[in-house]
Amino acid sequence: MKPFLVCLFTILFFFNPHVTSISSKSTDPTPAPWPLQFHAVLFMNNSGNLQKLDLWYDWPNGRNFNIIQNQLGKLKYDLEWDNGTSYIYTLDSSQECRVLHLSVGILRPNWMDGATYLGQQYVDGFLCNVWTKVDFIWYYEDVVTKRPVHWVFYTGYTAHVMTFEVGAVLEDPKWQAPVYCFKEEALEEEEEEKMPVLESVVTVSSVGKLIRRVFNTPTKL
Repeated sequence: MKPFLVCLFTILFFFNPHVTSISSKSTDPTPAPWPLQFHAVLFMNNSGNLQKLDLWYDWPNGRNFNIIQNQLGKLKYDLEWDNGTSYIYTLDSSQECRVLHLSVGILRPNWMDGATYLGQQYVDGFLCNVWTKVDFIWYYEDVVTKRPVHWVFYTGYTAHVMTFEVGAVLEDPKWQAPVYCFKEEALEEEEEEKMPVLESVVTVSSVGKLIRRVFNTPTKL
């Protein structure tokens, strides 16, 4: 388990000669809101620790699902609901499960509203508009299709979007957490409220929870 590492990405980014810097003005492009429902496959890189992430986003039904395959490691499931409850579990014989209770729900489709426009940059072979928000995330969106291409967190943790299927919906039965998660829920409810805002490890799950706390409010659109 690795602690958060504060890196120099912010400084390096602003001195990157490949970014076309443009002062912020009213005519600057803004990030496209996320589709209300989509499925994306992402490859995540945390200082050389690789993960494949299946992301199922379903705003109308108030749910978000991260299926996380660690390289040559465990397959984990991170099921998030808009009431703030998350179930992080395995489906193997270990029957591991952790239940979290947050004060905010899943990310809103317009969670990048208010981001600062930085200009354009080629990344992964795509010309992208680039924004940053609260010095926490750098968000790259394809200029032509408006699809997300790449994210960089302030720790250097990166996401590369491999596929992006607008309108794709996971079947309802697959959104059900296993029964052994509900045995843990009562035990962990009080402890989660005592946790600091910054979790102690950088993983898909912990970064996802942190994004929700930084960018979400209890109110919906």
